Amino acid sequence: MRNQSLEMKTCMGKPMIEIEEVTKKFGQDTVLYPVSMTMLAGQVYGIVGNNGSGKTVLMKCICGFLPATSGTVRAGGKVVGKEVDFPEDMGVIIETPGFLPQMSGRKNLELLAQLRHVIGPKEVTRVLQRVGLDPEARKPVGKYSLGMRQRLGIAQAIMEDPEILILDEPFNGLDKHGVADIRNLLLEMKEQGKTILLASHNGEDIDLLCDHVFEMDAGILTEIR
Repeated sequence: MRNQSLEMKTCMGKPMIEIEEVTKKFGQDTVLYPVSMTMLAGQVYGIVGNNGSGKTVLMKCICGFLPATSGTVRAGGKVVGKEVDFPEDMGVIIETPGFLPQMSGRKNLELLAQLRHVIGPKEVTRVLQRVGLDPEARKPVGKYSLGMRQRLGIAQAIMEDPEILILDEPFNGLDKHGVADIRNLLLEMKEQGKTILLASHNGEDIDLLCDHVFEMDAGILTEIR
């Protein structure tokens, strides 16, 4: 345990995401003007902005879901889209998480876990409990409330204990108890040295969680705190 704490302290402040002059165009339309920023281990970064401002496009470029038109994204020291298609040590929620509606939340996570064989049934049980879902529930995801689906999406993002989290509106659909639970979870992960990037329309989420705040406006990113 002592060695783990020492390792975590050593990693604090290490650059985990490096964005250099990244732009994105769709045809003749520029949706991201040159964006440069560095995100460090143990820090939470927030992006605010209206719908269509470019927040989600930037997140997709960081994850490798969209190729940047120009510029470079490094995650964990590797160039996204060249050295790695999708950073292995990254958990993501972007837009509505997709699950098999006829299966339970647990079964969905177990199927996803089989893709990389990093975790097993014990870890699936633990992560479901961590986000406030019953690991023994058999209800199919198709009958979940929006808040339950969001909790399951967060479970999927964190279940392999990634060093980087990219979360687009992670509090959507959650009631006040759910919001409090997930805020506490993210603060706990920050203390563990994780790097977290989140977008939220809720100013209170940003104020309580974020060490650095950026505003996206018509594809231009500006640091405001």
